[in-house]
Amino acid sequence: MKPPVVAVAGKGGTGKTTITALLIRTFVAMGVRPLLAVDADPNANLHEALGVVLRDTLGSLREIEISRQIPPGVSRIDYIRLRFRQALVEEAGYDLIAMGRPEGRGCYCYANDLLTTSLQNLTQDYRLIQVDNEAGMEHIARGTVALPDLLLIVTDPGVRGVRTAARIQETASEIGILRTRCALVVNCCGPAHPPLSSYGLRPLAFLPYDPAVEKADLDGRPIVSIPINSPISVAVAGLASEILSLIGDGAKV
Repeated sequence: MKPPVVAVAGKGGTGKTTITALLIRTFVAMGVRPLLAVDADPNANLHEALGVVLRDTLGSLREIEISRQIPPGVSRIDYIRLRFRQALVEEAGYDLIAMGRPEGRGCYCYANDLLTTSLQNLTQDYRLIQVDNEAGMEHIARGTVALPDLLLIVTDPGVRGVRTAARIQETASEIGILRTRCALVVNCCGPAHPPLSSYGLRPLAFLPYDPAVEKADLDGRPIVSIPINSPISVAVAGLASEILSLIGDGAKV
């Protein structure tokens, strides 16, 4: 059975990678494992938020490199699968794969095809797929990553951020993601909430500002090192429960 896909998108600086990393930690702790984490942002840094070492990205697997390096007696398909497995970071409860950028000059086309094929081969092995996207959601638009069962659009509480979130929702609609599959996560909230109804956005969670996130960043520590009883961790745990209730029983323990 195809596992549900939860994708996170938002403009830079809103905390989408922080939220993605904390969701991964929370889902694994809840027993939603194994989980596949996909860093589909070309500026790959989800591994840093998770505190794991990224050995390779799919963006580095250019077609010309692979065609030159295939060992004698090994088929092209088998070699691609081997390189994909080498790029896969295996951790307790989850695996991580990063898209990255292509090396040198060239486009994403080959790496996109590689990621698409590899993910299709892997999906049956996981309970949930968690995707960290860039704002434009290029890989969803290209079909590299399947249309999500739930798209979380992360914004800061300012009006400009909310307007950007509304534009991201419009982009999602243009590539086939129903509005009913989109939900807003407002990050770094104070006591006042931004006006959302006039933008057609459905709020799912309001996450508080947490100095532990800033301190971890300043100390160079992974986000998942912050305490599980910190305000943001508690709020993300509630968000994770809401997500599981929305995507159905497929990922539930």
